[in-house]
Amino acid sequence: MLIEVTVKRHEQSGLIEIHNVRKWYTASNGKLLSRGRDQIKAVDGVQFNIISGESLGLVGESGCGKTTLGMIALGLEKPTSGSVIFKGRDLSKLGRKELRSLRCNMQLIFQDPYDSLDPRMRIGNIIAEPLIVHGIGRRSTRKKRVAELLEIVGLSSVDAGRYPHEFSGGQRQRIGIARALALNPRFIVCDEPVSALDVSIQAQILNLLSNLKQEFNLTYLFIGHGLAVVKHISDRVAVMYLGKIVELAQKQQIFSKPRHPYTEALMSSIPIPDPTIQPKAVMLEGDVPSPINPPNGCRFHTRCSYAHDICTKKEPSFIDIGGDHWVACHLWNSH
Repeated sequence: MLIEVTVKRHEQSGLIEIHNVRKWYTASNGKLLSRGRDQIKAVDGVQFNIISGESLGLVGESGCGKTTLGMIALGLEKPTSGSVIFKGRDLSKLGRKELRSLRCNMQLIFQDPYDSLDPRMRIGNIIAEPLIVHGIGRRSTRKKRVAELLEIVGLSSVDAGRYPHEFSGGQRQRIGIARALALNPRFIVCDEPVSALDVSIQAQILNLLSNLKQEFNLTYLFIGHGLAVVKHISDRVAVMYLGKIVELAQKQQIFSKPRHPYTEALMSSIPIPDPTIQPKAVMLEGDVPSPINPPNGCRFHTRCSYAHDICTKKEPSFIDIGGDHWVACHLWNSH
């Protein structure tokens, strides 16, 4: 059983709500003696909810805005426009003190288990740091809590006195998970938490995250670029391309009947461990366009084999095509 950690919570809605969020960065256009500035449209009009207790997988190619969206969901990045509602409260309207209190409910598991741990600190101090920052418990209570968390993630309480360099990559990620659990949060953003690990270790960490979700009723935004990994842990899957969500549905719907051409291409890249099955490969031509100057109309039309004239002129609406299966594609907008 977990030691009870007293943290003030707001229990109103139990939902993470992302409302038409945009995040544009200003960058120099690189031209000599020019004062011009380009807008990098990292996230450009994204909207979805995450139900309390579910795991939403967010997938897409590198640079599509996944991590930026995760930071916005945590309130670590302020959106250019739009809002993030956490348990009924708009993060952008909270004062510093209120936001600090609410952060106990929101935590982050980093992608790189090597750079995310301070090499000068002992593991016990790293895990206890969130408790110290929020003034929770006495020293003896925090020590007991650290020992308990280490046991929960599959390590030993004696590891508290060791330093990060004494652990493997998988063990370091377990330490990062223990730190994220320290304040007994409700919502955790997992930012590609297994991408830096060996394949044999990835399954262990994914199983750990799945077990923790069930045991403590956690809500995940699980960010990844590998669909096979996301499939293992997600209840629903959102597919992101060039700053926009192009498809969102239950995991079974996404993997059995992908409706967006981009999702279809991603699915065809998943290896099938059966030499007798020859899946149809969907090859994407060209590179992802620049988020500084995205294509007009549908942003995927420059790489889509189904593109028509309307795709180059009009941006498709994000619509429910049935069964809470959302798609942004003119192939379905006309149905």
